[in-house]
Parts: sequence; structure tokens; C-alpha cells
Amino acid sequence: MGSSEVSLEVPPYARVLKDGTIERLAGTQVVPAGLDPQTGVLSKDIVIFPQTGVSARLYRPNITATDQKRPLIVYYHGGAFCIASAADPLYHNCLNMLVAEARAIAVSVNYRLAPEHPLPIAYEDSWAVLQWVFGGEDRDDWVKDQVDFERVFLVGDSAGANIAHHLALRVKKSDPDPKLKIAGIGLIHPYFWGKDPIGREVADSFRKSMVDTWWNFVCPSEKGGDDPLINPFLDGAPGLEGLACGKVLVLVAGNDILRDRGRLYYDEMVKSNWAGSKELIETEGEDHVFHIFNPNCEKAKSLIKHLGSFINQN
Repeated sequence: MGSSEVSLEVPPYARVLKDGTIERLAGTQVVPAGLDPQTGVLSKDIVIFPQTGVSARLYRPNITATDQKRPLIVYYHGGAFCIASAADPLYHNCLNMLVAEARAIAVSVNYRLAPEHPLPIAYEDSWAVLQWVFGGEDRDDWVKDQVDFERVFLVGDSAGANIAHHLALRVKKSDPDPKLKIAGIGLIHPYFWGKDPIGREVADSFRKSMVDTWWNFVCPSEKGGDDPLINPFLDGAPGLEGLACGKVLVLVAGNDILRDRGRLYYDEMVKSNWAGSKELIETEGEDHVFHIFNPNCEKAKSLIKHLGSFINQN
């Protein structure tokens, strides 16, 4: 057996072999950028930071009036911080649909993955791309020339929603008069967690233990599920009143083990001193990121429509 022996299983995402090799079991497929015939959306890949390899896939809607400034979606993909990419066919399809619906430019961020790049590297990469969006000297023309920087939205699903939350806090903390202005954040089935089970986690010890394993795999912290990166509701974690944006949309799925954390996030926001507008939408009868896996169902189309109107409403 030798080096092919498994030392750690992280179902359904990955396994670690005795020799340290990481085998990813999902999220490894890629599709090229280009013109999407279904939506007319055009995309291209760019390397933003050659020294780290951090890249992004840029999207532009099918528009004729190029002089009109458009909202920008900075998108962070999910995958428990350890799988998937902006070139994943499921994410590529989702971004094409979202960009067409929102009539927005999008930057879909390829942050480096754990465990080879343990947290907080994903947050640092995502923060660096956000700074590039607002002021990088080598910004792509799609960003520099076509974006209305008063309408920049951070959107992500699962781990990507967690990233969007932390960056919206960091904008406020980084500068009392922020040059980085975030109009809103869209959190799709956000990946928040905690050591002590709440809601349906109490009765579902199997899925509770599975999510515990995911987090311990990507974050080398003695605090486990009570690290403030994954549990924003602890005493001492940054308060939600520090979110540097004007509005927040929280989307949860009725059958998702993470649902109760998303609802708690919304409830805590309502109780906090944060003054922006907030909305919670629950999709009944669906599981985690169902819209990625089943994008053509009516509920997925409805989710994308909600995001599009969130981005375009004043």
C-alpha cells in the first residue's frame, strides 16, 4: 500500500494520503472562458498577482451601450475553502446567469485553496483582489472603464459568503473614510458554524460531525468551530454593526444543515446597531447551493432573479 494509504478522509471533498498528497474528489473540472451562447455573456481569465498565482474570471453582459457604467459583482465561490474554482463548470454557468440577470460586470475570484494554503490565505487573497478592483494600476479595462464604483457588491455562496462577510467588516476597519465602497453583500447559504449545535444540527449529529471535519481540515486553529472566522456570533467576534455596506441579502435553503446559522446571522443583524437594509429569503425544500447543482429549476431561477434585483434596486 505504502504512500497510497489514506490518513484522513474529508467527505465528500477530499482525502489526504499518508505521504501528504491531497486528493480532491470534487470541484476539479474546469471549462474555458469565452462567449456563452445561452446568455450572450462574455468572459475571460486574468492573472492578477503573478507572484501568488491569484487570478480571476471576468464577465461582461451582452450589452451594446459600452459607455454606460454598470454595477460590479465581486464573486467568491464556495467549496468549503478546499475545492472548486472560478473555472468550475457549475460556477461558470452560475456566473453567466447572474451577470445576464443583473446586467453587471463580474470578477469571480480564484483564491488559493486549503489545506495547501491554510486559512486565512483565502481571505488575504480575496482582500488583495478587492483592493485591485478599486485601485490596482494594472486593472483590466472591463473593470476600470465600465464599472460604477458606487455600486460594487460582494457576493458568494457557502465559504464564499463567509469571505464576503469578513471583507465587508475589513473595509470599515481598514479605513475610517473608505476608498473601498461596498454597496451591498449577497450571502448565499453562508458557511458559518460553531462547536455547540443549534437548531437542526442538534438532531443531525452525522452532518454536524461532517461539517466539523471540513473546518478542521482547512483552518489550523485550536479554537475549532469557535474560531471567529467561522463563528461570527461569539463574544469578542467583530460585531455586525461594523459591516461596511448599505444592504445585505441573506439566502438560506430549508433542508441545508447550515440554514440555522444563516437565519441566526440575519437575526443578529436585526438586533445589532447596523443601520442598512436587510432581507432574508428561505427556499423551502432545497439543500445547500442547490442552484449551483440544478441551475435550471424554477427555484434556482428565482434565486438568481432575487440577486439580480438586489443588485439593481436603489
